[in-house]
Amino acid sequence: MKQPPATNTTPHASPDASVQANNGWSVDSWRSKAVAHDVQYPDESALARALGQLRAFPPLVTSWEIERLKGHLADAEAGKRFLLQGGDCAEMLSECRPEAITNKLKILLQMSLVLVHGSKRPIIRVGRFAGQYAKPRSSETESGTLPTGEAAELPSYFGDAINGAAFTAADRTPDPARLVAAYQHSAMTLNFIRSLLDGGFADMHHPEYWDLSFFEHADLSPQSRDEYRRISQSLAEALKFMEAIGEARVDELTRVEFFTSHEALNLLYESAQTRKVPRRTRHYDLTTHLPWIGERTRGLDGAHVEFFRGIANPVGVKIGPKADPAEVVELTRVLNPANEPGKLVLIVRMGAHRIAEALPRVVEAVAGAGRRGLWVSDPMHGNGIVTPTGIKTRSFSSIAAELSGAFDAFDALGTTRRDGEEVPVAQLGGVHFELTGEDVTECTGGASGVTEAGLADRYDSLCDPRLNYQQSLELALILARRLSDTSRA
Repeated sequence: MKQPPATNTTPHASPDASVQANNGWSVDSWRSKAVAHDVQYPDESALARALGQLRAFPPLVTSWEIERLKGHLADAEAGKRFLLQGGDCAEMLSECRPEAITNKLKILLQMSLVLVHGSKRPIIRVGRFAGQYAKPRSSETESGTLPTGEAAELPSYFGDAINGAAFTAADRTPDPARLVAAYQHSAMTLNFIRSLLDGGFADMHHPEYWDLSFFEHADLSPQSRDEYRRISQSLAEALKFMEAIGEARVDELTRVEFFTSHEALNLLYESAQTRKVPRRTRHYDLTTHLPWIGERTRGLDGAHVEFFRGIANPVGVKIGPKADPAEVVELTRVLNPANEPGKLVLIVRMGAHRIAEALPRVVEAVAGAGRRGLWVSDPMHGNGIVTPTGIKTRSFSSIAAELSGAFDAFDALGTTRRDGEEVPVAQLGGVHFELTGEDVTECTGGASGVTEAGLADRYDSLCDPRLNYQQSLELALILARRLSDTSRA
């Protein structure tokens, strides 16, 4: 059967006549544009009720948190910080449980500790959680077998915020009540995370508190286990020494913050929580600190770019191997018209075999145009493969190779003279991983030894494969060694 196109370009009529002076932007101006991966809700009255609830709910995040993150991202652009962004491919409402949330925090904390040690810089911790409930798919529909045994073609599963994973007509029909459920589960997740942080859960003086329940029997190599323990012990001892001598900056190193991020796929959800706040002039998307646009939805004339260009949040955009450098430059102008530091995160996802050829062209074009942005490597999305048995997976060696290739590409650009000193033309300032704190078997390779034959042992993801705990920590150790080499250069 011929597959339908991957995008639906149905415009939405705009109910909002109030238009800002910002070149015609308003909270709803995106509705006049073509909407990639649009969601067709069959019950318009139910949709209106759900959006009314979302508009009335309190914000999930605050404008001052967003501005603080923007300042950190500006520091990362200048090489003073490093971004670690990671979490689930797509959150599930059923996984809003304390142990699942805690495990994700723990692996990100462990990875950030390793990166602090290697880079000698503060780490910005951004989780793909508390909102990553929607996911674009390569096809709008999929074939399958109904519980009755009949073959059928149904809408694809686009994440729990939109429809259900079970292959039934009822589950796959978009339900606006799921938008409200996604908000509620995001709020519960954020409340739990903030409570943990306020209670000292993330105190860097005691990294031993972050060990996952299966740390002792996880399939970490003895070398990785010993290296992590050595790093955590040496960092804890260094912090105690700095405090003993009255080092004022130690609080900057020990105060752990977490920010949230998700792909802003459903613009109905995002715009319903977008508003002005007291004493600020611009609109903020208050569903998350750092929303991003995917590779499939970043069309310059599309609804997502239109929405993103008007919000005050720092925004991310995924850049694939086929990106036209001139188009990327124009994206930076549209999404960051004031060329503001910390405003734009350029997330490159090229594939291990394309990174050396594709990345320099884009980076050189953006740098040559004098455009600002934080360059981040996503070595996950360009390295997907399907096994002969039809299982989606990613190879750890390809992920590590793309990450190394990104560093090599930036190093090869060399330096330039700016403000009287020699600085890199551009530099890699962060990483973006799909990972979990669970002991899953979704990506092959690494020291944990997951093979194609073993993928079915614990393959829990309903969308894309994630790095498991062992692979995530191993990758952090590899990254830290590369950052350590850079810091000594």
